[in-house]
Amino acid sequence: MPVKPELAITLGRLNPGVWRDAACLADELGFGAVLLSDHLVAPAGQAEGLGGESWRMKPDTPLYDAVGYCHYLAGLTRHVRLGTYVFLLGLRHPFASARALATLDQVSDGRALLGVGAGWLTAEWDAAGISAVDRGARLDEAIEVCRRLWREETVRHEGRFWRFPAVGFEPKPVQLGGPPVLVGGESSAALLRAARLGDGWMGRGGHTPASAAGRIETLRLMRATAGRSEEPFHITVGGEVSTEDHLAAWGAAGVDRVVVAPWRSSRTALADLKDFAATIQLTPPDQD
Repeated sequence: MPVKPELAITLGRLNPGVWRDAACLADELGFGAVLLSDHLVAPAGQAEGLGGESWRMKPDTPLYDAVGYCHYLAGLTRHVRLGTYVFLLGLRHPFASARALATLDQVSDGRALLGVGAGWLTAEWDAAGISAVDRGARLDEAIEVCRRLWREETVRHEGRFWRFPAVGFEPKPVQLGGPPVLVGGESSAALLRAARLGDGWMGRGGHTPASAAGRIETLRLMRATAGRSEEPFHITVGGEVSTEDHLAAWGAAGVDRVVVAPWRSSRTALADLKDFAATIQLTPPDQD
């Protein structure tokens, strides 16, 4: 019998004033992870991105540092993994990202989770003075550098985008080898990146068990070509869960974690979370 996937919530579409209480409640109810999306700046006005996406938020929309906010939540929670859905790793220097994630893993006692993506909002890259054309290659190199910093005693690097002499990096993350890196995205390039480099894949919201199963099969073939068939690989996707049987259907499709947003509004979020947990029959961690 397939194992039922764990459930995660993403806070990005809630009013930030509710984030803390929603995260703490999710921790108490038995959710597996609390995730935050990531943007550095908000374009002033509508901006078109890749894949038909468009930015429609106002310039005064609050954008908190995702990993920084997870540091805050680490001191308020005990069980949930804390991480990103997804983090623009290529838009930052790997030193800063590796340090932030290692710190999160330390203060959360090994609960950090890093979902990364190449990004779709080209205006954000333009504003940072970095070519969006290179975003995939920058992400690949940033993943490599972060992992080396988390795993090796000293690291010297001569890459296309970053070069530095031998440096030390302590403390290492609690999780051996560093937080799991799940590569997000739906394009062929993103799936191939996940298959080659990722500890797993993060699919966007709106999936169904059937659509997720299709992506998982594609990833299976890509991983076989990359010689990684026997390595652990974690599947996270966003979608809806309506019943306990529906959750089981996600597991049968090969999904390990479903990211949900089971609330009608920020005002009703806490009550809606409780109702959802009761419907799905989540088991609080202290009752396992």
